[in-house]
Amino acid sequence: MDNEEPLEPETEDEPKTEPAAQDSDKALYCEAEASVAAEKEKSGWESSETDLEIEDTEKLFTTGQRELYLEACKLVGVVPVSYFIRNMEESYVNLNHHGLGPTGTRAIAIALVSNTSIVTLELADNHITEEGALSLVEMLQENSFLQDLNISDNELGFKGASTISEFLQRNTSSLLNLQLSGNNFRDESAELLCQALSANYRIKMLDLSHNEFSDKGGEHVGQMLALNIGLQSLDLSWNHFHIRGAVALCNGLRANVTLQKLDLSMNGFGNEGATALGEVLRLNNSLVYLDVSSNDISNEGAAKISKGLEINESLKVLRLYLNPLSMDGAMSLILSIKRNTKSKMEEIDISNVLVSEQFTKTLDGVCAIHPQLDVTYKAVQGFSAKKMALLWTNPMKLIQSYADQHQITVADFFKSLNPKGTMTMSVGDFRKAMIQQDKVPMSRYQVRELIKKLDEKTGMVNFSFLKKVKP
Repeated sequence: MDNEEPLEPETEDEPKTEPAAQDSDKALYCEAEASVAAEKEKSGWESSETDLEIEDTEKLFTTGQRELYLEACKLVGVVPVSYFIRNMEESYVNLNHHGLGPTGTRAIAIALVSNTSIVTLELADNHITEEGALSLVEMLQENSFLQDLNISDNELGFKGASTISEFLQRNTSSLLNLQLSGNNFRDESAELLCQALSANYRIKMLDLSHNEFSDKGGEHVGQMLALNIGLQSLDLSWNHFHIRGAVALCNGLRANVTLQKLDLSMNGFGNEGATALGEVLRLNNSLVYLDVSSNDISNEGAAKISKGLEINESLKVLRLYLNPLSMDGAMSLILSIKRNTKSKMEEIDISNVLVSEQFTKTLDGVCAIHPQLDVTYKAVQGFSAKKMALLWTNPMKLIQSYADQHQITVADFFKSLNPKGTMTMSVGDFRKAMIQQDKVPMSRYQVRELIKKLDEKTGMVNFSFLKKVKP
């Protein structure tokens, strides 16, 4: 068998061989460790049933780690995952869609107890259920290196939420980022999770999208946000929050001082929820990113949000895509930025709105005051295809032409825009520098295209890769 050929597909769980549950956290791995010690002199598990053939394994990972996982697989009765074995010493491991089930997850958890390499672990869509969640929680009590865990789409349900909530209440893990999207969590799960998160200060990023939280769940989330002092990013998109849940959630945001990124898209806030959000934006000084796309917010709601934007000094990104806005609502948004001299707004997404040429002229005036601002809309009424083509002339070609004329590299051109002289800049600073520089005049459309090419999806643009391009 070729060494690069993957193993046979992982088998389904085999309940008949699964050991009984243990009370102690250490029970997760002590049996496997004992088995490793007993067979330390053996050459490893070479059963034909596993079809496991690995070349020069000692160069890839420590024998102890490999043996521990193989013995754990033998103990619980599953076929080892070849990808996991090959990547046990990497910092990022992606086991999404591997069909692990709760038993396969238990074997992985046993191996991870003493693993010091893996920082990010993806386990989405593995049908791990609440049983697999328990194995992972037991492992997390011992592992102090794992920081990012994705267990989305795993049918955890209420029992899984209960297990995770008890874990979060302990505040003892190194985990910072937890993704729990699409796990059939309802309001009773929201209550447990929010009770735990009210006192948890370790989790920084939490994804609860694609669950089934209703207005009652929104009330629990609002109470949690009023007390939590750790969360920096929260994704609640694709739930079922309506007016009551939106108002309760916003009441919690009034008191929150740590949350920076909030995704509430694909819910049902309506204009009443938008009114509550507008009040929050007048008071909150921590939110940097807010997504309320597809929330049935009309011009009336946009006007309420605009009232908050006239005062807010922290928000940089506002997404209102797929809301029933017209040009009037769009105009109220950009005029609110114009009135706020301390606004830090960098991006407004209203990309389903058709605007007029008068709107673009008004926007030009706003951008003269706030050159870091970019507003994405659908199109401009009356603009010909030829005129639009001129606006979208390839910006990199223009910069390359300037660089050739002045015998410099494209990287040198970008570097000259940065006061710090480094090869990275925040998106807002880069947009501002590009609009204000006069070496290669560009439209907002062209600058937006440049950012798409250079943005690392982290709010930073990086042009270091251009250093190799010679004049």
